[in-house]
Amino acid sequence: MTSTVEPMRITVLYFAALREQSGKEQEIRLTHATDVAALYAELAAEYDWDLPQNRLRAAVNHTFCPWQHPLQSGDIVAFIPPIAGG
Repeated sequence: MTSTVEPMRITVLYFAALREQSGKEQEIRLTHATDVAALYAELAAEYDWDLPQNRLRAAVNHTFCPWQHPLQSGDIVAFIPPIAGG
């Protein structure tokens, strides 16, 4: 018998270039990604993002975190691209 793992419900917040490329400010997403890096890879493939992971910061529940940070259902994840100022 094979057990199926339910996807996690994650809120994703998009900023700057990622907001433009995804066409949305946020979304609630069902995912099997186990950490922040896997979630970013999943989203980058879907939305054809051109920013490499090493150019971004990630935050879970409003706190910056490493890319290997594990995800839990109900988390709020933000990917923050570099900000150009002038």
